[in-house]
Order: sequence, then structure tokens, then C-alpha cells
Amino acid sequence: MATTAATRPGAALDQSAVQHLMGYRLTLAEVASRRVFQRHIGTPFKLRPVEFTILLLLLDHGSATPKQLALTLGLPPPNVTVLVDRLVERGLVQRQRSDTDGRALNLRLTDKGAELARRTQRVSQTMEAGLLAPLSVAERAMLGELLLKLSQGAIDS
Repeated sequence: MATTAATRPGAALDQSAVQHLMGYRLTLAEVASRRVFQRHIGTPFKLRPVEFTILLLLLDHGSATPKQLALTLGLPPPNVTVLVDRLVERGLVQRQRSDTDGRALNLRLTDKGAELARRTQRVSQTMEAGLLAPLSVAERAMLGELLLKLSQGAIDS
């Protein structure tokens, strides 16, 4: 019986059976990307990717409603409420009643949240350089466009 990767402890498996699956390839890239995020932002700033995204969206827009965040992130509103609760508990986000509709809530960054958002935004500008190093500038642009198309297709379907 020949020794295969499956019979050698610690050896990687042949991936040819799953290489045709785009989802598999995307998952491998996502794992690498999440490692980079965790090393640069997740661990040092104690933020999950979705929390980081919320902070940057609020930094960019000044405020947003929970419903706007739910639509933007493609998450159910109750999930957004849980995420916002965590950010409020950390003193990063505050809820304010809308000036125009007393029933509506607007979410805004606190001073502490705005400072954290700016710091993490600066880190995010270069954190993926090593991950993307094997790609040319044109390939990076193309990858970004293709991923955007795929994500928009997922929203539309």
C-alpha cells in the first residue's frame, strides 16, 4: 500500500477534488484575510470585522439608523441591535433620538469611538499589503471589482 498524504500524519491533503469550487477558493482567501485582520485590528483593538465596519461606516457618515446598518451589512435587524449594544457598552457608540422622528434612533460615534475608528482606519490602509503582494496592481483592482460583482449578485439573488 502506497503512503499518501492522508496516511502521513501532519501532511496536507490533495485538494484537487475541491479546486473546482469557487466557494472553496473564496474560503481559503477569507481565512488568510481574517488572519491579517485579527493580527492588525482584531486582537490589538478587540474588534470583530463587523464591529470595525460599523465604526468606519459611522465615521464616514456621521450617523446611521440601525435599519440602515442592517441593510448595508446584509444582517437581520436583531443581529445589528446586539452588535450595537456591544459597541455602546464599550463606550464607542451612542444612541440618540432623531430630531425629526422621535421614534427613530440615530447611532453616532462617541469621541472614544471616533478616535478608535480613525486609528483602525489608518491601520487598515496598509494591513493587507503582504496578503496582496503576489498580485499586480491591475490584478488587485480586478479582484476588487470581481468580489464586488459577486457580493452584489448575492444581494440580488
